[in-house]
Amino acid sequence: MTPNSTIKLLLSGLLLSACSGQKETKQAEAAPELPIVQLTRQDATLDHDYAGNLEAVQNVEVRARVGGYLDKILVDEGQSVKQGQLLFQLNPAEYNVKIAEARASIESATAQEQSALVEMDRVKLLVDKNVISASELKLARAKVSSARAAIDQAKASLANAQLLVSLTNIRAPFNGVINRLPFKRGSLVEEGALLTTISDLREMYGYFNVSEKEYLAFIKKRHDPNKTTIREVELVLADDTHYPYKGKIETTETIFEGNSGTIAFRARFPNPKQLLRHGSTGKIRLSNDVDDALLVPQKAVFEVQDKNFVYVVDGGNKVRIRPFVPRSRVEQFYIVQSGLKAGDRVVYEGIQSLKDGMKIVPRPLDADSLKILFASVQ
Repeated sequence: MTPNSTIKLLLSGLLLSACSGQKETKQAEAAPELPIVQLTRQDATLDHDYAGNLEAVQNVEVRARVGGYLDKILVDEGQSVKQGQLLFQLNPAEYNVKIAEARASIESATAQEQSALVEMDRVKLLVDKNVISASELKLARAKVSSARAAIDQAKASLANAQLLVSLTNIRAPFNGVINRLPFKRGSLVEEGALLTTISDLREMYGYFNVSEKEYLAFIKKRHDPNKTTIREVELVLADDTHYPYKGKIETTETIFEGNSGTIAFRARFPNPKQLLRHGSTGKIRLSNDVDDALLVPQKAVFEVQDKNFVYVVDGGNKVRIRPFVPRSRVEQFYIVQSGLKAGDRVVYEGIQSLKDGMKIVPRPLDADSLKILFASVQ
């Protein structure tokens, strides 16, 4: 080998070594540093929010049972009222006339009765003397009975007229709050017309629908003697603030809705400050204790064709795509049913730029970050 050849070979070796070193350096620089979470099993309290509708425990329509002109409106919209309190007065003039007519009918029927009694006594005397036949006495007694029936009928008419007069005074059926007043003073109100509604706001019902699967889990737990039934729920108001009083699940409906396959639960909430109103909405939050749950942050999960995947970091710090089957999805976590195990290291953020087999620099989340991450399920 000539000296020139030796020099060329050495230069080529140095050049290849330099290129290889630059390549490795570039690869090392290209490996991104990403946060990872090591999966562990833990007891968790998971929250599930349901759309809820709130209804007053009592919400009753107040309707006119008789017709007439509305003389007085003694309450205002939004006013609290007591049971038996006078709310409206209809003009009772025409019903007072009926009372007068009924009393006159009573007097007339009473007079007819007296006349019939006198006639019956006279006929009886003549029958006893065999002046007239006994059939005349039967006829006289029938007239007395007819007069007494007329008295009873007139008394019934009087009682009905007095009832009609009393119905011109409309009173509150229970303690509650007055809602909208569609009529004004002087309006002609027909029988059956809606005057207002009253809501008893001391307690409220919260209705929310759950799936058949969730319903069965709830019922099975309720009948499990080794577990405490979850009966308390929280209410998140429309402005995303938490209602300060918890509710209790009281009952469920008996029929599943055919279209949605859900069934309604009913919870009762105290409402001492009357913040809740009939017809309002909110989110009813049901908490559920899960023992020894394996949780994966949703942030670490991506979906492909309705299947769930994560990037698991192997011993060489290379990421591998791994599918898993979730049992349920609550808040920002999946509960793993299969496909992952405790101890797996999962990429928490930056998964959009990863590819299977890609090398990363794992950065385990510190204790404070993990505490914040899992705080919502404790």
